[in-house]
Amino acid sequence: MSQPLDDAALDQIFRTARSYNGYLDKPVSIEQLHAIWDLMKMGPTSANQLPARLIWCTSAEAKEKLAGCVSPGNAAKVRAAPVSVIIAMDTQFHEQLPWLFPHADARAWFVENQPLRERSAFLNTTLQGAYFIVATRALGLDTGPMTGFNPAAVDEAFLADTPDLKSVLLSTLGYGDPASIFARSPRPDFATFNSIT
Repeated sequence: MSQPLDDAALDQIFRTARSYNGYLDKPVSIEQLHAIWDLMKMGPTSANQLPARLIWCTSAEAKEKLAGCVSPGNAAKVRAAPVSVIIAMDTQFHEQLPWLFPHADARAWFVENQPLRERSAFLNTTLQGAYFIVATRALGLDTGPMTGFNPAAVDEAFLADTPDLKSVLLSTLGYGDPASIFARSPRPDFATFNSIT
């Protein structure tokens, strides 16, 4: 039977973890990127769709290109981070379902229903984006997730050869610099946004 994580683990993943605007001068290895994927892929998605496709920007050239697609306040963050990642959705994810979800003909649920396919791709990719953040923190790294970017520009710059992929979320990645964060914004108590019926 699973046991609750200790307070140190819960702090690292949630309670004291932060979104960073800057990073220490410490590299992130390709092996660490693989380790992030190997954790985040284990999180549940509907019918094991796994629609997220990650493009890791590690070179100065790739980060500069990405910086040109984000809001002005995010450009310096992308340039300075050891790694930035584009989390994109595969709008044709259903073509992978025969082997990803062999229990049923799940591909047939989406073939003739593009609105359902695109909604499901977006929702489940967003969910995988959350798993990315948790996996990264669990491995001792930090992130700076952002939606302040031009999706069409990112898609043109990085995904033009794969038009079925559409960018959903960006994030910087590295070892967070504590000097780059603000005081934590409010986190409401249970009664504020919850009800039990």
